[in-house]
Amino acid sequence: MPSRLLTLLSCVLLMVGCQAKDHSLLATNQLWNEWAVGQVVDAKTGLPVPMQVWLEGLVTYDVIYLGEEHHNRSHIDAALTVLRSLMGQGRRPWLAMEMFGWDGQPALDGYLSSTQSTRVEFLEQVAWKPNWGGAFEDYEPLVQFAKDQHLPLLAMNPPKSLIRQVVKQGLVQAKEQPEWRQWGMEGEAIVDAPAYRSRILSQLQDCHGGGAPEDYQTMYEASMVRDEGMAKTLAAAMKRVRVHASPGQGPLLSYTGGGHVQYGVPVPDRVARRVPEGLQQVTVYMATFERERAAELYQAMQQGIADYVWLTPQGAQGPPRRCR
Repeated sequence: MPSRLLTLLSCVLLMVGCQAKDHSLLATNQLWNEWAVGQVVDAKTGLPVPMQVWLEGLVTYDVIYLGEEHHNRSHIDAALTVLRSLMGQGRRPWLAMEMFGWDGQPALDGYLSSTQSTRVEFLEQVAWKPNWGGAFEDYEPLVQFAKDQHLPLLAMNPPKSLIRQVVKQGLVQAKEQPEWRQWGMEGEAIVDAPAYRSRILSQLQDCHGGGAPEDYQTMYEASMVRDEGMAKTLAAAMKRVRVHASPGQGPLLSYTGGGHVQYGVPVPDRVARRVPEGLQQVTVYMATFERERAAELYQAMQQGIADYVWLTPQGAQGPPRRCR
């Protein structure tokens, strides 16, 4: 083929390739320009899904992960929507919340089953302030729903005192302390997965700037222990659901910050490892919809931040804090 023809063909192919790329970018821009508050978006396609059909489909999963922005009431409302939908289909979901520590489970059980304990007494007994510290009013609707509907409510988090030991002493030394055995952590594998490390360690450095390398390491180890502990809670609950005598039990609804859901690596992958017989899981990342950040959110979807993204209004405290 003459060199002039080869040159012409190359130019044509290059132009076609550029046009295809431009069309792809245009389609993507148009895609997120159609997003709106209240939609659930399939992260694989970037397309909104029919809400009612999607809600009804959640009943097919063993574990549903909802990842919130803390103190955003619309995210609580989203969780209540999911719970009501599951119950409307004849199921008895089990709710698990990051906001409660294992040391508060007895008080939580007592509060759910009794009308005697006052709200103030409950918060003291459940160690709300030391374990979480935020306004209980932000999360009270979920607790009240579980109480009214007689649903199991699980404290997901290892006690704050245990996590502080890891931050202060490091994982190796924390494992030698009595509290490690007290909470049944002896023999538990704390898996340092490469995918987890690449995500979480950089986020800790971005959000907690100015620390020494050893500080980030113990913070990272504490993050692993928290996520492994929450996975331990869910895996144990999953086994209980499967052997429960009553029909219609489950699925589990895990309610945590979005950081424990993102890319599957913090908690979902650890739960899957702990349930070798297999289970069906779905991750839902709830995000304040800021149109000017839509491209950033779309990129996160393409990287697999979750199976679905629920676009919500911003909370009373405004848009979520973004690390540098």
